[in-house]
Amino acid sequence: MPKLPSALRKPSKPGERGNGARRDGGGANGVEAEPHPVREKTKEGAIDVVGWVDQRTGASPFLTGLLLRKVPKGTNWFYTLGSATLFAFVVQALTGVFLAFYYVPSATEAYDSISHLTNDVFLGEFVRGLHKWGATMMIILIFLHMGRTFFFGAYKYPRELNWVIGVVLLILTLVMGLTGYLLPFDNRSYWATIVAMNITASGPVVGPYLADFLRAGSEFTATTLPRFYAVHMLLVPGLIIALIGAHLYLVVKLGTTAPPWLRAEAKPKSSREEKVG
Repeated sequence: MPKLPSALRKPSKPGERGNGARRDGGGANGVEAEPHPVREKTKEGAIDVVGWVDQRTGASPFLTGLLLRKVPKGTNWFYTLGSATLFAFVVQALTGVFLAFYYVPSATEAYDSISHLTNDVFLGEFVRGLHKWGATMMIILIFLHMGRTFFFGAYKYPRELNWVIGVVLLILTLVMGLTGYLLPFDNRSYWATIVAMNITASGPVVGPYLADFLRAGSEFTATTLPRFYAVHMLLVPGLIIALIGAHLYLVVKLGTTAPPWLRAEAKPKSSREEKVG
């Protein structure tokens, strides 16, 4: 007896394999579709690439701990301030790269390059404004994040090192804001930087040396602007990226703390209280 066409065959019962159907995929009229060869090869290739990278980097334990770590009870929106600060830094990095395409770190050409970027380049004014106001937002967020850490007592044992790293990140963020303020090289940024350098030079012991390092000499000259640009674009972001990596590693390793009001409720009773009870 000749075989019937596939469209006229009786469909298999639920849970049964029949007529070349698969158990793990559905199709029309209850008949499960055959796997697509190109799609299956693409999926297997992606899995192989991920496995190849993981074998050579060992990144899966860290990513698993970062993405699947336990969150303490009572966690609220205050705990997102660190992630918000990290997002602000990523925005600063991306917009900074775009601005660097057109900026010329020269005392004679810096202002003209900024004017060209703002007035002539497509979306240049938008990206510059995003970078400018994003810097202010990043400073606000990092202050709020450190305030939350302090008032929630998350700087205590065993997280003292992470608190020190956070303080250094705060200082580097302020340095990045200071060095970036001069780059438009207009009258306001020029004289504001002069005042900032005079304040820095008045600091004890290391103040004069730090001011000379930033100015690239004892006076504000044409070489000061390239020095600020190098510190702003290379030195400070590199340090920030390294410290953020160490910060995230310690967060994954040590976990996050519960809010102080929940920790107070969870404290065990003393032996005297237990006897009285």
